Order: sequence, then C-alpha cells, then structure tokens
Amino acid sequence: MDIYILLLIALGTLAAIDLVVGVSNDAVNFLNSGIGSKALSFKTLMIIASVGVFVGAATSSGMMEVARKGIFVPGEFYFNEIMFIFMAVMITDIILLDVFNNLGLPTSTTVSLVFELLGAAVITAIFKIYSSNSETLSDLGKYINSAKALEIILGIFLSIFIAFTVGSFVMYFARLIYSFHYKMNKNYLHAVFGGIALTAITHFIVLDGIKGTPFYKNISGFVTENELLLIGGSFIIWTLIGFILTKFTKINLLKIIIALGTFSLALAFAGNDLVNFIGAPIAALNSYQAWSASGIQADEFSMGILAQKVPTQTGLLFLAGLVMVLTLWFSKKARHVTDTEVGLANDNDGEEKFLPNDVSRVAVRSAQYLNNLYLAIIPKSLIEKIDQRFKKKPIELPLDKSVEIPAFDQVRASVNLLISSVLISIATAHKLPLSTTYVTFMVAMGSSLADRAWGLESAVYRVAGVLNVIGGWFMTALVAFVTAGIMVFLMHLGGFAAVGVLFILALGLIVRNYYTFYTSYKEKKARQEKQIVGNRNISNVVDETSEHISEIVKRVNKLYSNVCDDLAAHDLNKLKKNKKHVDVLDKEVSDLKNGVFYYIKSLNNDSVEASHFYILILKYIQDISQSINYISTATFEHVNNNHKKLKKNQMDDLKNIDNELDKFLKEVEIIFQNKNYAVLNQLIEEKYQLFRHIEKLINSQVNRIRTEESSPKNSTLYFSILLESKDLVDATLKMLELYGQFRVKNINS
Repeated sequence: MDIYILLLIALGTLAAIDLVVGVSNDAVNFLNSGIGSKALSFKTLMIIASVGVFVGAATSSGMMEVARKGIFVPGEFYFNEIMFIFMAVMITDIILLDVFNNLGLPTSTTVSLVFELLGAAVITAIFKIYSSNSETLSDLGKYINSAKALEIILGIFLSIFIAFTVGSFVMYFARLIYSFHYKMNKNYLHAVFGGIALTAITHFIVLDGIKGTPFYKNISGFVTENELLLIGGSFIIWTLIGFILTKFTKINLLKIIIALGTFSLALAFAGNDLVNFIGAPIAALNSYQAWSASGIQADEFSMGILAQKVPTQTGLLFLAGLVMVLTLWFSKKARHVTDTEVGLANDNDGEEKFLPNDVSRVAVRSAQYLNNLYLAIIPKSLIEKIDQRFKKKPIELPLDKSVEIPAFDQVRASVNLLISSVLISIATAHKLPLSTTYVTFMVAMGSSLADRAWGLESAVYRVAGVLNVIGGWFMTALVAFVTAGIMVFLMHLGGFAAVGVLFILALGLIVRNYYTFYTSYKEKKARQEKQIVGNRNISNVVDETSEHISEIVKRVNKLYSNVCDDLAAHDLNKLKKNKKHVDVLDKEVSDLKNGVFYYIKSLNNDSVEASHFYILILKYIQDISQSINYISTATFEHVNNNHKKLKKNQMDDLKNIDNELDKFLKEVEIIFQNKNYAVLNQLIEEKYQLFRHIEKLINSQVNRIRTEESSPKNSTLYFSILLESKDLVDATLKMLELYGQFRVKNINS
C-alpha cells in the first residue's frame, strides 16, 4: 500500500480525535451564558447549540484556506514536506488541546493551529535552507507568511483588551438601567434592549454565519449596499416584536436573546473554527490528489496548487458536523472547561478553583485603592443611587441542594452574548484575525467584574483564575510552535518510521489522559453526590462523618505502611509516589474544611450541637492528615538528600509501631463501616497502650543520643516520625472519644 495513503488514514483518524478534543474545549464559547444563567433547560440549550454547530459546519468551506496558505507559502515546499508538516500539526494539536481539557482551561484552537503550522513550517524551511548551497537563514521569509503571523499575535493582544473593556463598560450601564430587579422594569425598556440585542445577533448570523454558503453570493451586493438600512429595519421590527411579547404575553424576551445568541455563537464557532480541526487533513487530501495525478516524485512535486481555492467536499463537512454535535452531547470534558468559566463569573460564593498569587493580591489591593479614590470624589448621594441599582435580591440558600442557584442572571447572560456577537461580527467584516475563545471569555470576565460578582470574598481567586487562563493562552502559542517544530524535526530525521512512532505515542497519550480524567471525574462526581443532601439532621451528620472517618483511616493506614516499607528500602521513587497520594488526601481534607460553611447551612434548625460536633471531627481528621503529610514529606526529603539509612533497631521500632497502628486503624475502619459504635470505649482503652509505647521509644532515642547515636540527620527524622506518629494516634483516640460521648449523649436524650 502507498505509504501516503497510510498517512492520509492517520490524518483522518487524528482529525476525528481533534474534532472531539477541540469541541470539548470550545463548547465554553457558546454554552457558558446559557448554563450560567439557567435561563433554558440544559437539554433545550444543547439542542439549540447542536443546530448551530451543524449549520456552521456545513457553511465553513471558505475558512479552509487558512491551513493551505495562510501561514506558509505552499509553492516553496514539496509534497513529502507538506505531509510531514500536516502530520506534525495534527499530532501536536490533539495533545495540546487534550491537556487543556484535562486542566479545565479554555484556550484558542485558532492560535494553536496557526502556531503549529508556523513551527512546523519554520523547521522544515530551515532544513531546506541548510540543504541548499545558495540560501541562508535570511531567506526564511520567502517560505513563511510572517505578516499574517504577526497580524494574529496583534489580534490576540487587542481582542483580550477590547473584549474585557467593552464587556465591562456595557455591563455596567446595562445594570444601571436594568438593575437586578429587571422583571419590574417597564415594557418599552425590555423591548428596546431586546431590539438592540436581537438586531446585533441576527446581523451577526447573516454576516458571519451564511457568508460561506452559495446563497450569500446572490444577496451579498444587496447586503453590502443597504447594510445600515437593514440594521435599522431589523431594530424596528425586533423592538416592535419585543414590545408586543412583553406587553401581551408572558414570554421572557431575555430567554429569546439567550437562545438566539447561543445559536449564533455555536454557528460562528463551527463555521470559523472547523478549519482548526480538519483543515490540515483536508489540505493533505487535496495535496495527495494533485500529486498522485502528476506522476512526479514526492520530493520533487511543488505544492503551489494549495495556493488555489479548492472547495471542500460537502459530505466531509456534514460528517465533521455530526462528530462535533455528538461530542457536544457526550463529552464530560466540555462541561469541565465550561465549569471553569462559569465559576469565574459566578455571582455566588463557593469553592474556588484557582489559588491566589502575589499578582492577584496586588491587583485586588490596587483596585481597592482606586475604588477608595472614586468613593472620595463622587458625591455620596450619587453613590447611594448607583449602589441601589447593583443591590442584589436576597437569595435564600435552599436546604434542598437539588435546586441549583444560577451563577448569574439573564441580563448578564444576554450582555455576554450580545457583546461577543458584535465584536466577532465587526472583526469578521473587517477580515481581522480573532479568537472566539478570547472574545467570549474576556467579555464574560469583564461583565462579571462590572456586575460586582468579584467581591472581597472571591476577587483574589477570580483574578488569579483569569491570569492563569490568559497565561495559558500565551503558553499555547509558544508550546504549539515548539512542539510542532520538534515533531517535524524528528520526522525529517527518522522518516516514515518516526511518523508511525509519534502517531502511536500520541494515541497512547490520549487514551491515558482519557482514563485519568474519567477516573478523577467519577471520584469527584461521587463526592458531589454525597454532598447533595438537604435539611441534614443529627443522624445524617453521624452517618456522613462515619464514612469520612472509615475512608480516611483506611488510606492513612496504607500510606503509613508505605512510608515505613519504602524508608527501609530507601526507595526514592516509591516515596515520591506515596507523597503524591498524601497530597491528594490533604487536598480532600482541606476541601471538607473549606466547605464547612455550606455544610452547616444545610443542617436543620435543631442541629446546633451537630454543627459543633462536625467541626471538631473535621479538626481531628485534619490533624491526622497533617501528621501523615509531615511524616511522608520528612521521609522523602531525607532519602532525596541522600542521608544515611536509619539503624536496624530504629527501623524495627518503626515497623512495630506500623504493625500496631495497622491493627488499630483497621479496627477503627471496621467499626465505622459497620457503625458498631458500642465497642468504641473498649478500643480506646486498649490502644492507649500504643500511645504510651511511642512515648517510651522517644525516651529511648534520647538516651541513645547521649551514649551512641552519631547521626543528627537520622535522629531528626526518627524523632519526627515518632512525634508525628504520637500526634496521629492522639488525634485518632480523641476523635473516637468525642464520637463515643456524642453518641451516648444523643441516645440518652
């Protein structure tokens, strides 16, 4: 079989995977407003988005030219070189996008494609230059469309700044007009806002959505000549429709805006971004068809044909659209990325995904300083009037956690969709390079800031999140360029064998990431389902803490044994792996403690004592977690620094403690699994001997230091393990005592 046929099959496989990972990342662009506002049911939202994606995919053929000639000059490359470039681009793209999906971070598929093409083309051009006797690196410009690359980089900076600024500005004035009590506003206000929003969105659909269709050619002249008239007429018609709907029916105009806006952005995404996923494979197919008909050697056939406009086969576009729609419905990673953006724009306090950093702290302090200046300059009466417009309606936290509170209201969702549509529409009309991800994300962040969603409780986390996402965007460009360059370099060195190896490695990495993500996803979902309990009483608290204790002592028992065994073997790799498991446990315990506010909120009014009990139990669980964390860290550092092994008698002592602790923790695990609390007091009395045994070992080590011990590092580690083991046992025993007392008290009462 022709080796290039195999490459086309491989590229087709990569295209299918790229569609899946690409849609999983870009779904946030059109789903975040609908999901965040809960204006429509999730099923309705998905149906609307699916239709938009499918229509957009069917009309996207005009965008395929980016992969052909947008970044490099195709006539300067031969067929075999072009095929290597496209393979490098596709392998890099699926790996890069899948990594971002696993992290739950939105990134630009357009930027990744552009810089992958640029990186692969640059390295291939350098190979050609060095194999030539007449060319130098100064001739690189004839191979690369550097002006286009520079234009896209400039577009990145501008789109981030403009989208954030415009989103903030419009949202601020929209809230001043609408307030948070928008249902009480007059009908004409709803109608005018609806007219503006729906005019912008429908104009965006016409301009950007159907531009690639044959139908648009028949009306393009009329649209261009009468654009202002069409916009004005559209505004009048939509305003009248909006007034009639709000005056005489109960139809919510904002829901119509959100539905149509979701459709328009989904259509734009598929129409503009489909090239990012299948552009390179389709260009490769066109290249193969031209080469195979020429009869010329692959390393002698110039690819100038790619500079010509070649229409994409409709069947391929429909097939791509089908894959995108199926991904939209079934990809859990799409929801993972969407959750990140919705979480950063959330009106409500809750679990924050990102940790604060020095930059976010400085940014928040600076904003507070500027706000204080603003308050000092603006008249107090005006500030009070403005504050009234931004005063949110009080929301009672429902005891039934199955009722989810919207992340933000329908006004903000409408503004997000309106501004995103307008900005993308303007950029498309002027043929400016733009990332739909950058626009929609930064508009959402700007509107959430202006809408006062970033309060003092959350600002430092939200700013850190935005900085992380933006940093990831610029890393996308750098990593895409370097990785694609490395891929094509290896292909030029190793030939088709290297292509095969890289292809298999990429598929293996995708499968591995899939397994890792879904394992953690199931665990996270299971934890969330346990937390969705409303109106908890004392019995619920006892049951839930029993589960926490049983699970944690089981894991701590295993982790402690691993530390002792790996320390005896001086096995650094196993100690490092064990430390990662300890860090996971520590994070889960911290999440429990951080969620105590919402847990107490979920208790019924008669469970004040249960709240106190739950807080104390969490304290002891955290003490246990901190002890095993300290033991694991100290042991790892000792071995990592190449210090001497502990003496045999020291290791024997630790193994004895491990054996006794193993019996103790297994008994605790069984008691709380079976909820057989009657034997608690007996167990406590028996295991105080273990506590006293550890104290004796500490005293023995003190005597050894005075007489025979010569290694201060060994003594430090040994003492650390003994002291933390003592604290671990002490915290466990106190937790059991508390449990026993609480149970007896509630039985008697």
